Amino acid sequence: MRILIADDHRLIVEGVKLKLGELGPDTEFVIAMDMAELREALHAPEASSLSLALIDLAMPGVRGSEHLAEVVERLPGVPVIVLSGSEDPALMKSLLAMGVQGFIPKAYSPDVMLSAVRLVLSGGVYVPPLLLQERTDGATPLPAATTSAAPPPSSLDSLEERLRKLLTERQIDVLRLLSQGKPNKLIARDLGISEGTVKIHLAAIFRALNVRNRVEAVVASRRISGL
Repeated sequence: MRILIADDHRLIVEGVKLKLGELGPDTEFVIAMDMAELREALHAPEASSLSLALIDLAMPGVRGSEHLAEVVERLPGVPVIVLSGSEDPALMKSLLAMGVQGFIPKAYSPDVMLSAVRLVLSGGVYVPPLLLQERTDGATPLPAATTSAAPPPSSLDSLEERLRKLLTERQIDVLRLLSQGKPNKLIARDLGISEGTVKIHLAAIFRALNVRNRVEAVVASRRISGL
């Protein structure tokens, strides 16, 4: 498996490589740290063998999101995930509509990133959980964070409605923070509850989603749209 990583921060590149190395011992990486190197990688003969592309939204030499459109066009059939320090829901929606298969805020934990990558590699689309917080009139349809075999929800609200069939309001709040990679202590602080209460909610979430741990819960929440 060959993965393209385009980011101008060496620490981030090395961290992503280290975590994605868990995908398997045969995982190889192609690195680009600016637009010139990214374009070179896109036009290289080996580009056809790429399995995945993780592209930073802001790098030297790029203009807006034009480089992402170029990646999507040059690598048909190769899933593209955006890495970004931004958590702007409107930006996420526009990029997902462009054709990328995921948007991972850099504030998220390595485990969440790995789960998102596995979901995308399996044919799904990773939609950040914070988009569930958005309520709009006549919500714009978004790609579903699910496998390709499952039908996409008609809107962001429909995904939240599916969660509400399985979880309480507070459990959805806990799951949302969990998906951001936050530990129990920070979840408790953000919600104004005790860590013991957080553990009780997590146990209920695990039962409702039929999962065994935190990472599986995050992944399972993306598959709700297929229920």
